[in-house]
Amino acid sequence: MTIIGKHIRMERIMDRKTGRTIIVPLDHGVSVGPIDGISDIKTTVAKVAEGRANAIVEHKGLIGAGHRRGGSDIGLIIHLSASTSLSVYPHSKTLVCTVEEAIKLGADAVSIHVNIGNGQEKEMLNDFGKVSYECRNWGMPLLAMMYPRGEKIKDEYDVEVVKHAARVGCEMGADIVKVSYTGSPESFSKVVEGCTVPVVIAGGEKMNSDRDILEMVKGSIESGGSGVSIGRNVFQHKNPTQMVKAMAAIILDNGSVDDALKILEL
Repeated sequence: MTIIGKHIRMERIMDRKTGRTIIVPLDHGVSVGPIDGISDIKTTVAKVAEGRANAIVEHKGLIGAGHRRGGSDIGLIIHLSASTSLSVYPHSKTLVCTVEEAIKLGADAVSIHVNIGNGQEKEMLNDFGKVSYECRNWGMPLLAMMYPRGEKIKDEYDVEVVKHAARVGCEMGADIVKVSYTGSPESFSKVVEGCTVPVVIAGGEKMNSDRDILEMVKGSIESGGSGVSIGRNVFQHKNPTQMVKAMAAIILDNGSVDDALKILEL
């Protein structure tokens, strides 16, 4: 029965026709505070839902604040991990929510953040194992945000460490793995090839060029990626709804970067 439950929930956060997804993380408030674009969560959720986003990521305390009546449907992923930029160990994530609590809050999936290559890796992998076990018991999809960050990492975008991070995610039981884009379709294809579950890309820091964002999205799809989990480059865009629509043109409709840019001109 848990397999059926997971399948049904996966359909709430993935596009049924393409098997791809557009996820917009809105969990940044814990790590960096109420930055532009997430101060008014309810409005932001409405905007990205209108743009055809499949799901959002939020911490448990924002669920009520972001609740909407009417508008387009959107999947809910509750983030289980947290740390702040004010910490002495900002890369050390700790669990702040359980799978059972997320279910009670109406989640369609949960997510966990793991940084490998630093002194706290052991604790984060231990947490990952526990969450993976709970997700299997409850039939809950698990998104693993996997980043090579810490003392042993020289370049967190290097294809060798990114593909290692992705592989850790799938071997630990994630249903979707989120990693950084490695810069080209050729290099990112190696990441996708080494991962047995759908791979989505992070957006990273706010970019200045819409074309740069969309070319990164297109490159990931050409590499066999399954979509995006992009926050600041969506919710801090001057028109979040149109930016999501532009991404959807590439991810869900197999359009070109130029097709997507035309949507942003509307």
